[in-house]
Amino acid sequence: MSESNSSQPLLTLSKVNKSFGAVHVLQNVDFSVRPGRVTALVGDNGAGKSTLIKGLAGIHSFESGTYTYEGTPVHVTDPKQANALGIEVVYQDLALCDNLDVVHNMFLGRELTKGMGLDEAEMEKRATTTLSGLSVRTLKSVRQNVASLSGGQRQTVAIARAVLWNSKLVILDEPTAALGVAQTDQVLKLVRRLADNGLAVILISHNMNDVFQVADDIACLYLGQMAAQVDAHEVNHGQVVELITAGRSGDLGLPDPSTTGAVA
Repeated sequence: MSESNSSQPLLTLSKVNKSFGAVHVLQNVDFSVRPGRVTALVGDNGAGKSTLIKGLAGIHSFESGTYTYEGTPVHVTDPKQANALGIEVVYQDLALCDNLDVVHNMFLGRELTKGMGLDEAEMEKRATTTLSGLSVRTLKSVRQNVASLSGGQRQTVAIARAVLWNSKLVILDEPTAALGVAQTDQVLKLVRRLADNGLAVILISHNMNDVFQVADDIACLYLGQMAAQVDAHEVNHGQVVELITAGRSGDLGLPDPSTTGAVA
């Protein structure tokens, strides 16, 4: 990825808002994602991370503000619209079918057909090419049933499925939450490869070690507001924790209500 290209955001949110009844879940949130970079989205439970991601994915619609994608304002109100833009989400439950093999899971709901049946050869070819392009070498066969795979391998299949469809932005929801040390390392290396291949990646994680291992940018939500979005190399672990728990850290973050009179 060239520096000139990577400096242009793929996706930008400006002053977006979302409420559920009387609860104002997102408040004037600014957020941007660039190609070739991993952007970690962090925040405490209830900070608004899931609502923000579902807004990007078309599951919820933002009520106000601007959603810009590839330089053009868009209004995404349906997951199929998000998919058509090249946005794919890998949720925590992975949505894999244990009784199907890797190939059929990667094409689940988007199967290729030939005549009256499935085009098994083409699907296997594309699945194998995608996994090879991500340097995935932990699978014995793309015809293994998913039920036989480890947690890390399952996560790998779900991520590979997301990039199979010419995606430009991949959103990963807590991809290492249920994994051991070795499998976590395997998945984080894959996350890094996605960005190195030119994709924009949003990583949602509670694990600060994971965040600092792979993230280029860190966006910190606090009670529905974007406290700060910063270069990962310009902050430390303690500053990020303060942004998550208090909305500010030193000069970073939301205005201090004790000096401005504003409500945090």
